Amino acid sequence: MPRVLLLLPTTTYRSGAFLEAAKGLGVEVVVASERPNVFQEAQPGRYLSLDFFNPDKAARQAIDFAATRPIDAIVGIDDATTVLAAALSAALSLPHNSVASTAASRDKHQMRDLLSRDGVPVPSYVLRSLDDDPVREARRMVYPCVVKPLMLSASRGVIRADDEGQFVGAVRRLEAILCTPDAAALGDIARQVLIEAFVPGREVALEGLLVRGELHVLALFDKPDPLDGPFFEETIYVTPSRLPAAVQAEIASCAARAARALGLQDGPVHAELRVGSRGPSVIEVAARSIGGLCSRTLRFGTGLSLEELILRHALGIGIPSLERERRAAGVMMIPIPRAGVLKEVRGQAESRSVSGIEEIAITAHPGEDLVPLPEGARYLGFIFARAESPERVEAALREAHRRLEFIVMPPREARGTG
Repeated sequence: MPRVLLLLPTTTYRSGAFLEAAKGLGVEVVVASERPNVFQEAQPGRYLSLDFFNPDKAARQAIDFAATRPIDAIVGIDDATTVLAAALSAALSLPHNSVASTAASRDKHQMRDLLSRDGVPVPSYVLRSLDDDPVREARRMVYPCVVKPLMLSASRGVIRADDEGQFVGAVRRLEAILCTPDAAALGDIARQVLIEAFVPGREVALEGLLVRGELHVLALFDKPDPLDGPFFEETIYVTPSRLPAAVQAEIASCAARAARALGLQDGPVHAELRVGSRGPSVIEVAARSIGGLCSRTLRFGTGLSLEELILRHALGIGIPSLERERRAAGVMMIPIPRAGVLKEVRGQAESRSVSGIEEIAITAHPGEDLVPLPEGARYLGFIFARAESPERVEAALREAHRRLEFIVMPPREARGTG
């Protein structure tokens, strides 16, 4: 039985999907996380705690583990684990992207340097430090621009500025975010700020699989809601794209060139691009698959999940088809309406009754603190739809969301009700 090491942070949404896919394949799973699992002592061969922030130490831990329980593949499932997966794979002589290429895909400035040197279109950009005077820097900028951190995900800390005053406010707001413990733990990179030109146009997301350096497009998602700022909260993804075939081909070509420029060769790729008057520009290329629960929108061949496809590829097990199902599909990442404490979610039955809706997954729980963007990085939940056309999928998602009611209490009021 093949054995796969899954790098599953305790905060991930996707543990269940990968474990279910592995079970269906008859694959033995070793779960590695950054904290000891409660079952680790009873089942030491199934659980492993690794130092996610120290790849060298984690590599030694993996080598010791694999000495008695050989590992056939290592899969990192999110931004926090891509570089570690590459480092562990190198230590165990398993096929994977290089550490350098995955590290470049994590660092937005390094990524843009490599892409621009290779002629891949990216927004114009500069790197600045939080130690710089934002008032002085504001006078040097061209507007509109976007201020963003180098390594945070889910649009956290990404803020548009249209003038000098907004720029100063954006930088100071980002600095407060980067001073929080989880961001500060990233080290010196949390003191740097990327400033890039705002690219008008439609935004899309490309899900792909690299096989020996060749990019296979698994799905192209339209993002029908405008992402013009001041914050960039993603909401609806719908596939297949409604863009003209020629534009879709340009997007795929641009993403493939970006992956090559970064040195990525193997495994899943998630790319974000803006399509403006001059064609597509790359915003991000990540050496991982789509985040959250969004992978539930994707089925391949005779019903393969994205997670099963990724595991098959990593283990060298044949993939019957990379072709996505014919029906249109989509997801809405339910935005947080305002800061506070979630009391309850009403209207779920009415929302599920909308034609085309497959599932309403509320991932926030009553009593949870809700933090909107740009400080927050989580959603209230996810709505999934499937229909005969992208238009029907989008309409179903919007109607289902309209029927939901989120009761959010102010933090002080929530504490008073004890």
